[in-house]
Amino acid sequence: MPEAIRVFVDGRPVTLPPGATALDAARAHDPALAGRLAAGEARLTDARGLPVEPGAPVTAGSILRAVARRTAESDADP
Repeated sequence: MPEAIRVFVDGRPVTLPPGATALDAARAHDPALAGRLAAGEARLTDARGLPVEPGAPVTAGSILRAVARRTAESDADP
């Protein structure tokens, strides 16, 4: 088993131990992003734009993107 795996978060490489989660990758990329995920202000998607749960395991070469979570307030017209 490899000692480390490389994943990508918002186009940036992150090195993690095997068994790491998407949240671990987000935290390694940007600790503030992990906070936004916990607060429900952001979510993660895979390279295809499909949602990824923060607790999901990542594998070498995984591509994650952080996106702002849309709310009814953000969709409302001013």
